[in-house]
Amino acid sequence: MLADIRNSNTNSASNFPPYNSVEAWSGIMGPVEPFLSRVILALSKQVAEFHPSIREYAAYALSSQGKQIRPALVALSGRVFAPVSDALVEVAVVIEMVHLATLVHDDVMDEADLRRSRPTLAAKWGNGLSVLVGDCLFAQALRLAASFTTPEICRAVASSTNTVCTGEIIQTQQRHNFSISDEEYLLVLGMKTGELFALSCEMGAHLAGASPSQRSALRNFGMALGTAYQIYDDCLDLFGNEVMTGKSLGNDLAGGKPTWPILAALGKGTRFEKEQLLERLENWSNDFLPETIELLHRHGVLNSAQCLIKKYLDQGLAHLQVLPSNATATGLLRGLCEFLSQQSSALGGVREPIFQR
Repeated sequence: MLADIRNSNTNSASNFPPYNSVEAWSGIMGPVEPFLSRVILALSKQVAEFHPSIREYAAYALSSQGKQIRPALVALSGRVFAPVSDALVEVAVVIEMVHLATLVHDDVMDEADLRRSRPTLAAKWGNGLSVLVGDCLFAQALRLAASFTTPEICRAVASSTNTVCTGEIIQTQQRHNFSISDEEYLLVLGMKTGELFALSCEMGAHLAGASPSQRSALRNFGMALGTAYQIYDDCLDLFGNEVMTGKSLGNDLAGGKPTWPILAALGKGTRFEKEQLLERLENWSNDFLPETIELLHRHGVLNSAQCLIKKYLDQGLAHLQVLPSNATATGLLRGLCEFLSQQSSALGGVREPIFQR
């Protein structure tokens, strides 16, 4: 499947009209802004639940929120069926806390200095402390999940947390393995990123009274959207810039991660180019970044990635067909797919990407 997309010559960026990403994002998030504000406030209150000696670290980690896409998915999935409830806010806090814990651990694994335009927890206080803070965030998220009257929420959150961590372990095992298969690559993407998108959609629908088939459809939508988003994030690591993304570029390559752009380049390049690229990857320095990006552009890797992103977004849109078409929230979920399509077309310097991890 990926091999076909790697060889695509379609210029997906040309399919989109002039576009203001800030206005588009505001149009999607505006209706759920009050909900997101409640989630931010609830997260800040969680700091007091930690031991006084670690509250400074917990506060720093919990304030590292980006576009809050996962809480937004909880809200929008729930609003398809019912008004926003306190339960939706609570489950959004749980899922966002799990996500922020994974970021703390990611930054340790990647030896990243920047996250959202500020030093990472690891850069400020060291790897050992950061790992333990991430563990505390996971534990507190599961404690909150256990406070729901039904055990189903806690089971679902625990299962998804296990899946995300397993995905991270598999990715770590596959470091410097640039012969990874298409299936293995996509499996890891679904586990480490798609899973929390899927959980957000499923729990939002569940707490709002959706039917089992509607919950399943929204879970599948979240998985497709999350997979597309992770491919976008793989590309952002190479085709974005630090001012726009607020984090260091080339982290994936420095950490030996096999990501979509690199796998595509290895599949398209000549034997000499492949050998040269593999040698750089084994002895990576950011001095190699300009030459590597030039190689990716020469073989149309960015364009191929945009086609793959669109493929997954189309799958996600298909899952939304079982939802009430006249619900405003259904339209906003579709809007998220369009927004990510536009953001992927912005990579390479066309427009400023604001959809960050």
